[in-house]
Amino acid sequence: MGRAEDRRARQRGGGARRAATPPSAGARRMERDPGVGHPRGHRSMGSPSDGYGYGRQTHSRGHAPGSGGPASGGGRADRRRAASRKDDRSLIRRIFTWKKIVGTFFGLILLGMAAAVGLYWYVDVPDPNIDATQQSNVYKDVNGKTIANIGKTKREIVGLDKIPQKVQRAVVAAENKTFYKDPGVDIKGTTRGVLNTLMGKGKQGGSTITQQYVKNFYLTQDQTVSRKVQELVIALKVDRQTSKEEILAGYLNTSYFGRGVYGIQAAAQAYYGKDADKLTLSEGAYLAALLQAPNQYDFAIASDTGKKLAKQRWAYALDNMVEMGWLTQSERAEQEFVEPKKPTQAAGMQGQNGYFIEAAKNELARHLMEKEDLTAGQALAKIDQGGWTIQLNIDPKKQKALEKAVKQELTDKLDPKQRKVDAAVQAGAVSVDPKTGKIVAMYGGEDAIKHRNMAIQYDYQASSTFKPVILAAALEHGATAKNGSPEGQPITPNTIYDGDSETKVDFGGQTYAPPNEGKKDYGDVTVQRGMDKSINSVFAGLGADVGMDKVKETAEALGMREFEPHPAMTLGSMGASPLDMAGVFATFDAHGKKVTPSIIKKAEHKDGNYVPEPIGDQVISRETADTITSVLQGVTNDGTGATVLRGPYAGKYKAAGKTGTSDNNVSALFAGYTPELVTVVGVYGEAPEGGGGLKRPDGKPAESGNHVSLRGAGGEDTIHGSGFPSRIWAAYTLGALNGGSDARFELETDMGVGVAPPPTTAPPETQDPTTEPPKTQEPTTEPPSTDPTTEPPSADPTTDPPSSIDPTYEPPITLDPDPDDPGGDNGNGKPRD
Repeated sequence: MGRAEDRRARQRGGGARRAATPPSAGARRMERDPGVGHPRGHRSMGSPSDGYGYGRQTHSRGHAPGSGGPASGGGRADRRRAASRKDDRSLIRRIFTWKKIVGTFFGLILLGMAAAVGLYWYVDVPDPNIDATQQSNVYKDVNGKTIANIGKTKREIVGLDKIPQKVQRAVVAAENKTFYKDPGVDIKGTTRGVLNTLMGKGKQGGSTITQQYVKNFYLTQDQTVSRKVQELVIALKVDRQTSKEEILAGYLNTSYFGRGVYGIQAAAQAYYGKDADKLTLSEGAYLAALLQAPNQYDFAIASDTGKKLAKQRWAYALDNMVEMGWLTQSERAEQEFVEPKKPTQAAGMQGQNGYFIEAAKNELARHLMEKEDLTAGQALAKIDQGGWTIQLNIDPKKQKALEKAVKQELTDKLDPKQRKVDAAVQAGAVSVDPKTGKIVAMYGGEDAIKHRNMAIQYDYQASSTFKPVILAAALEHGATAKNGSPEGQPITPNTIYDGDSETKVDFGGQTYAPPNEGKKDYGDVTVQRGMDKSINSVFAGLGADVGMDKVKETAEALGMREFEPHPAMTLGSMGASPLDMAGVFATFDAHGKKVTPSIIKKAEHKDGNYVPEPIGDQVISRETADTITSVLQGVTNDGTGATVLRGPYAGKYKAAGKTGTSDNNVSALFAGYTPELVTVVGVYGEAPEGGGGLKRPDGKPAESGNHVSLRGAGGEDTIHGSGFPSRIWAAYTLGALNGGSDARFELETDMGVGVAPPPTTAPPETQDPTTEPPKTQEPTTEPPSTDPTTEPPSADPTTDPPSSIDPTYEPPITLDPDPDDPGGDNGNGKPRD
């Protein structure tokens, strides 16, 4: 027998032996469940191990279907259904075992942490939003009181050092007690806010001060999930990168407090009329309460319930301060609720404020143009971006005195219902301290929101207030007399000129013959007398002798605008504002040092400050300036400006000045000064809206803004510098000087009526009356008893002379004919070049 047959025989024998032995546990299992497995030698056909791959047999060998073996057909079906149910239960248990549930939970936490870390590194702290950094421009008077807050966003950013610590703590106690300890976020509150947003419940609280600051400063007020998530992440970063003090300062400067204001400084002004550093604890606690509901808790508009809630919130802040150890029980008991002031009309452009603001903006713009090489438009745009705190030099007491004087001496006398011309009357004035150059008072017109600022307009003529500039040019340049006498000698106040009307004067081949007022002839008179009486022919001759180019040079050195030097300029036909002329006369008063009047005391901005320096270099000699002051005392002593030293003003102060009246009586001026104060007052004729039924000087119907004659205004036949302007000047000066002053001009000159005349050898009665020096050393309240060039006054010298014979009458200017402009002044009184 071969080995193969032997092996098969042994196998058969082993099978027989196994059949004779009791079945093993494995066999029993096989019999119970034939599909579970097969003992060796009993593999199902088609199993992977048989090598054929035909498929699995449905029954074991040796057991035919239905043979009654261990696995009958019915039992197998039941067992299959039971096994199926057992497998289903095993799947659920396999998926939802406690190990898998715990693993999934911690996996989600780790995933969330990873997402949070990724989000933290992904979200950057953005640049501040524009609205958060936008500030208004704040204007204050000389004492620091806010007079206007101009800008789209009413906010003035201040440092934490400007906010009392007790106020800071009241805000923290009311808004976020854990502020100094928390990481900048409140997870619970933020989560609640996100859920409420998702559920459409609107805005919800719960944010920390840091989160609110982030929302205000970096983000928007949109109530979205993405914004809230950003707020959370940025707050964490900001808290790590920024000190708590900086965060609190930012929060206090960006928060909305109601009444249209942002930030604690603007809120302090809006509710209590004071700066933040002056707030009391009680006031600070109320402002802290406002943060929760600004409009609801505003006592001006709050309901009874709103007021009650506001007080409860106020008490809540204070009670929390006690709890936090920032306030003792006794200090808490002392606190009384301070009701805020009712809101007033927002300080802005109304009244005189608008005139101040316009003048300040113009001055600051000129500074920026020079410093940063900007155009006028660029400079003004930079100012309008906000952030400026501009303190003015306006003195409230002097300003009040100026407004009172204009009302008392002008506007109270106007009645547009009775006289159409009265509706055209406007006043403008500027008052300057000559020692500092500060503009201490300004009057621009009836109201800045109704009319332009007449104090800074230069489309009206300087008129005869320019005549002192011509004499200053003669003295400064050492001009000699050609049209005057003694011929060839240096010009002084005693040089004599022909004072007859329409005296012909040669200007380098061009003849000019201006008429005097009323075509009056004065004969030969001194320059001093020509100044006193404002004689046109004298200054035409004087201007020709000096040379108009040198006159122009001196005028510009004194601060006047550029102009073409032609003969008519000797009578002041160039445009000049009260502000322009205030600078000129202040320079005379300052002994020749250039004064550039400044309405700004200081202007502060994060990008740089501006502190004006109004007093400049010596632009004319002290002797020249002091001589002009001396000569101009003759004008106020017994000349066209004598009004300011008569009646109630007699002996109250020493004054020098010059009157002026423009062509066609469209404007009148008085520019005068004491040792302490320089003031220029102008009264102007300007057609109201629609023209007011008035006519231009050329006889054509006037339109809005056209220059019109002042004749008949206030019931007076004509308006001159000796009238309304002088009376306003005197009333204001007396009030501004608190009833008067003993100050005297300190002059270094031997010329003019303000100083002692030089000694003479001939008796006074034998001297030439036209060359005799004035007899007065100091201005007096009484004019000389005789006047060699004019008729003596017929009225009491201490009262205004009658209108029929008026020695203070100011002659108007006659312009040089211009062949290219046959229409004269084009109907608006503007000077021609």
